[in-house]
Amino acid sequence: MARVLPFVLFAFGIWFWLKARRSVSSLVGTEAELGLLPRDRQNVELAGSDAALERVLGEARAGRWEEVAELMAVTGKERDWERRALYARVLGEAAAREDSWLRAWRASRPDGSHDPDAELVQASATVARAWLLRGSPYAKHTTPEQADRFHELLPDARADTARAAALGPDDPSPYIVEIRTALGVGYGPDQMRELWAEITARTPHPTSAPLYGAHEAAIQYWGARWHGSAELAREFAAQATADAPGGTLMTAFPLIAWFDHHDAAATARDYTDPHLTALVDAALADAGTAHPDHPRLPEVRHLLAYFLTRQGRHEEALDQFRLVDGYVNALPWRSRRDPVEFFLATRTKAIRGAEARTRIRRGV
Repeated sequence: MARVLPFVLFAFGIWFWLKARRSVSSLVGTEAELGLLPRDRQNVELAGSDAALERVLGEARAGRWEEVAELMAVTGKERDWERRALYARVLGEAAAREDSWLRAWRASRPDGSHDPDAELVQASATVARAWLLRGSPYAKHTTPEQADRFHELLPDARADTARAAALGPDDPSPYIVEIRTALGVGYGPDQMRELWAEITARTPHPTSAPLYGAHEAAIQYWGARWHGSAELAREFAAQATADAPGGTLMTAFPLIAWFDHHDAAATARDYTDPHLTALVDAALADAGTAHPDHPRLPEVRHLLAYFLTRQGRHEEALDQFRLVDGYVNALPWRSRRDPVEFFLATRTKAIRGAEARTRIRRGV
C-alpha cells in the first residue's frame, strides 16, 4: 500500500491539473463568446467610447491641432460644460505627455492668449504635467525631487487656470481644472468653498444639471487622503444626491466615498451590507435613467461593475462590463498600478460567478 500511495497521489495531482486547465480553457472560450476584449484591446486613456474624442486624440498624436480646436469650440458654443470639462481633462493629459500640437495651436492665433479653448486645454495640461512629475498620488511613493518639481509647477498651473477663467467668464471648466491644483497646493476649506461657489454660480440648480466632473474632483479634496476626512466626503456625497434629478449620476458619489475610505480593508461581508447594497441599487437605477450619451455614464458603469462583482451579483456585473469593455481609465481600475490587470481580473471573477450560477440553475 505504501508503494501504491505515491502513484495515487500523483494521479490525483494530474487530474486536478487537467481539470484546472479545462476550466481556464472554458473561461477563455466564454470570454470570446461574450465578445469581451483581451488585454491589448483595452484603452487606458478613456473610460468609454467617444468617437469624436478618440478621433481628435489621434489627430493630436499626429501633431495636428485643427480638429481639436473645432471640437473644443463646439463644446463652448453649445455650453456643454460636462463634455467640455471632460475633453479638457483628457486632452490636457495627452498634452502633458507630448504638447507639440498644443504649442502649434496656440502659436497659430494672432494672440494665442485670447483663445479660451486653447487656454483651457493649456491649463489642464499644466496641471496634468505637474501630477506626472509628482509620479504618484501618494506622498509615501513620491521622492523629494519629484515633490519639488511638482510644487514648482503649481504656480504656473494657477496662472494658466486664471487666464482660462478670464477668457471664458461663463465657463465652469477652468474652476474644475483648478480643483486638481487645490489638492496639491493645499487650499483651506474656505478657499475650496469659494472655488466651489464659482462652479455652482455658473451651473445654478435647477436650471443646470449638477456637473459630475466637478463633483468627482471635489470629493477627492474632501476625502481623508487629501484635505478632509471620511465623514466630510460622505457629507459631500450626501449633498450631491440630496435633490439631484434621476439620470444625473450623482448617486455614484456615495459609492466613491465608500470605495476611497473602506475598500482597502473591506471584507466580503462589508460588500453585502444592506446599506451598501441600497447605494449600488440607487446608482444602477440612476444609470438606467441617464441619457445614453451622458459623457460620464461609462465611469459609473465601471464603478457598478466592480461593486456588483464584489457583491456576488455577477450577471448584473457582466451587463456593465459589456457596456464599457475596451476602456479602463475609470475608478476603481485606475487606483492600481496596472489598471488593465485589475479590470480583467475583476471581469474574470464576474464571468466565473455567472457561469457557476448558470450551472446551478441547470443542475449541472
